[in-house]
Amino acid sequence: MNPTPSTPDLLSQVRALAESVEGLDAAVRDRAAVNAMDALESLKNACAGAQARLAVALRSARVEQRVDEPARMRTRGIGHEVALARRESPHRGKLHLGLAAIVCAELPHTLAAMEAGWCSEWRALQLVQGTACLTLADRQAIDEQLMSDPATTSGWGDQRFRGEVDKLAYAADPKAAVEKIEAAAGERHTSLRPAPDGMARFSALLPLAQGVQVHATLVRAADSARAAGDDRTRGQVMCDTLVDAIKARPEPERGVAPTPEQVAPADPAVPVAVQVTVSDATLLGVPGESGDQPGWISAPGVAAIPLPADLVRDLVARATAEGLATLRRLYVSPQTGQLVAMDSQARRFPAGLAAFLIARDRTCTTPYCDAPVRHLDHLVPHAQGGATDAENGNGRCVACNHAKEATGWHGQVVPGPLREIRTTTPSGHEHVSRPPGLPAPLQPPRRVDFFFPLGIAA
Repeated sequence: MNPTPSTPDLLSQVRALAESVEGLDAAVRDRAAVNAMDALESLKNACAGAQARLAVALRSARVEQRVDEPARMRTRGIGHEVALARRESPHRGKLHLGLAAIVCAELPHTLAAMEAGWCSEWRALQLVQGTACLTLADRQAIDEQLMSDPATTSGWGDQRFRGEVDKLAYAADPKAAVEKIEAAAGERHTSLRPAPDGMARFSALLPLAQGVQVHATLVRAADSARAAGDDRTRGQVMCDTLVDAIKARPEPERGVAPTPEQVAPADPAVPVAVQVTVSDATLLGVPGESGDQPGWISAPGVAAIPLPADLVRDLVARATAEGLATLRRLYVSPQTGQLVAMDSQARRFPAGLAAFLIARDRTCTTPYCDAPVRHLDHLVPHAQGGATDAENGNGRCVACNHAKEATGWHGQVVPGPLREIRTTTPSGHEHVSRPPGLPAPLQPPRRVDFFFPLGIAA
């Protein structure tokens, strides 16, 4: 179908907007460019909401036109039509159609957020997938809780958003959430796809415990190699370590079942300290809402991921039974639930304070960034009198820490009961981020961290 007459006009308006900013004086061009990009991003999200409505309209029209055909034939090929209109693969066309049907019929706040410009199609997909195991009433309750007010998820990265969806889904129906996780393990697989420049992308979908173990082991190998003077990048070492481990395993003869030695890794798994953070109520299985809060699991180079309380308790119990668990307690404020402060006179954050900051922030504190914390940064630079303490310290990924060193970047803690960081960019725009909340504690509040080699415990 040919474009509607209004399509060229819309495209011309978008192009004219960019051209108008390009012609501005440098003194105002930066702010105008950021404002225009923000407006266009909102427009993209609103377009995705409109596409969802149109996909549902297309499906209803096709079903009405095929009323005399068998029921199984009435919706055939509609996903392909959506794919062709959006210039995407048939698989993605079916995905878009399914997403549109659920969002338009069951998630009114998400649809309204898309049309208002602050919810992306990807976020909508994460909410749909994360609540798939719930009843309509529970799904709509989460839809209202997360998507009725843009301030609720402002500054969140996609991983944090999905983590919150999973946490709320588990709280709404723990049994269904655990069954969903157990069923998902049956979908584990590997895949290989071609990449540019003679490369290939190999990936594996694994259960959480196994995925964390594999990644954390590769991270430790990379850290050790780099510390010993290896000039390869971290990514190169991790990739080479994975390939070498697979190649070192003896291959079974064709048509002959592999031996236990061939199935097992050639070398024993390297023990990796993995942190599981839970409230005492969750750990002890206290009846009621506080005892059903999920824990958070993380490892070197891996951002925190929520894990249902039942699975956390089982993981800790098995680690304890094997003598692999040790206990460390960090205390929080009874009034706010925030971790208490620590400080240091040194420029570099000492080990204890560093662990404190990583446990508190969990991921990079730059808005929308979900990358694991790799650098500990002074909000007010040390050279300008900034203190080396918990108030002035924050976790960042490498890229964000380097980026904020450019002229015009500023960060500060927003006064208030909950820790929030305001980041000001060189164009003068301000963005606020806040770390995820801690697991709900008993009284007096206490935070319990278990460290154990997950690869052995699992």
